[in-house]
Amino acid sequence: MKQLGNLIDRIVERININLRDFEFDAGPFVRKAIPLNQLVKFYASCGITPQHPVHFHFSRSNLAGSYFYGKCMVDNAILYKSDVRGDELKAQGDRFHFKGSELPLYDDEVIRIKDACLIKTLVHCYSHDPESLEEFLIQNTASMHYANIHGSPVEGCFIGPFSTVDLTTVHDSIIGAFAYVQVGELSHQNVEPGKVWIKAGDLFEFSYAFPKKVLDKYIAIGFGEKPRGIFIDFVRSRKTDFQNVFDVVNLDAPFNVPPGASLNRYAVVRGQSHISENVLVAQRAYLRNAWLGKGANAQENCYIIDSRLEGNNVTAHGGKIIHARLGENVFVGFNSFLHGTKDFPLEIGERSIVMPHTIIDLNAPLKIPEGHIAWGYIRNAKDLSRHSVSIKALSEVDGKFNLGAMKFKGSGAKFVEAFKHRIEHILEANGAFFDGRKNRGHAQKSQDISFNIVHPYRKGPKKGIYPRIDIQP
Repeated sequence: MKQLGNLIDRIVERININLRDFEFDAGPFVRKAIPLNQLVKFYASCGITPQHPVHFHFSRSNLAGSYFYGKCMVDNAILYKSDVRGDELKAQGDRFHFKGSELPLYDDEVIRIKDACLIKTLVHCYSHDPESLEEFLIQNTASMHYANIHGSPVEGCFIGPFSTVDLTTVHDSIIGAFAYVQVGELSHQNVEPGKVWIKAGDLFEFSYAFPKKVLDKYIAIGFGEKPRGIFIDFVRSRKTDFQNVFDVVNLDAPFNVPPGASLNRYAVVRGQSHISENVLVAQRAYLRNAWLGKGANAQENCYIIDSRLEGNNVTAHGGKIIHARLGENVFVGFNSFLHGTKDFPLEIGERSIVMPHTIIDLNAPLKIPEGHIAWGYIRNAKDLSRHSVSIKALSEVDGKFNLGAMKFKGSGAKFVEAFKHRIEHILEANGAFFDGRKNRGHAQKSQDISFNIVHPYRKGPKKGIYPRIDIQP
């Protein structure tokens, strides 16, 4: 256990040096979030498929509950209940397109995580950084509960609970609780909690910030404290449902999985749930009385409860959908919280977009019309009028457009085009368009996944540390 403590001290020291301009101390947050006495009880699961080159290299690391899916190199790192997906890593010979240039890869891209604490955090490795094509780097970084590091190399950062860095290279920055950034590159910034910030050069910029009083009700973290709020309570109340999934080695699916679909063995399914063809249900997803139409997906850390998704729906990492009905091609962004009730159900029309980090917590029934974009904090139709706009109307914006606390500038058409392109890419990558022979994606490839399980030392000076392991194909 002493070695684990020394490892945490080393990581905290490196993070603090990188964040010295902010006079920030990551130590109280990290030490409060890592239950040292519990780490010996977890095991790391390593996903392996024939489609993805694998080179796991663990060295002096605790990997409690993590799973890797593709090439990886890990040194001196604690990854507590983390997911590190390397199924979209670039390969030697691939050509990376960037602003009219084609950059060749001279080696297979690898993930390298060194001196980092990733606490109940998802990492999705699809880097858009042209300066580091062969390596997806996470270094001198701590991320708190249920953060998302999505296609975003990070170095010297502190990433707050339920926050997301998306397709952004981040250096020496603090990302506040429930903040979302997709801005290309970020350096030496302190992003306030609850800020949603999307920027693409001079093309467009979208920004919104939750009122502190609202945000504190859902997620907050004090100095040296554990995170608290509705989001934490929601996840914690369903924690025991995952226990059996991780205690049992051979777990039978609760129903027949249809052709082209994939139900991860580390997902939870309860009640009368149904998945259709080409559906992807990822690791740590949670379904209860959920109906997923053809091509829909529930990504990592998603919860879909008492809800129906008609088809080709994207529920991005950490999205939560309760008592709702979603038409076809509805996108629900990262860590969004869509909370209808039996008395106050939520309905979302087809081709609508729920922006990342949106909170819809209803006190009246609500219908979002088809072809709309919604964001911010919504409880009823009055709130919706200040936190949504039709996709058509936004496409016609060229310049500044403000609605409530949301500020937009640039080309609305380019913004909408970029979103639609990304949604199409996600559906394609996840295998929603598989026709039995062509267009295979994650839903089809994940059918072949197997898991290796690794345990840490249970006694002695190395208690809680995993043995050095080098696994190659």
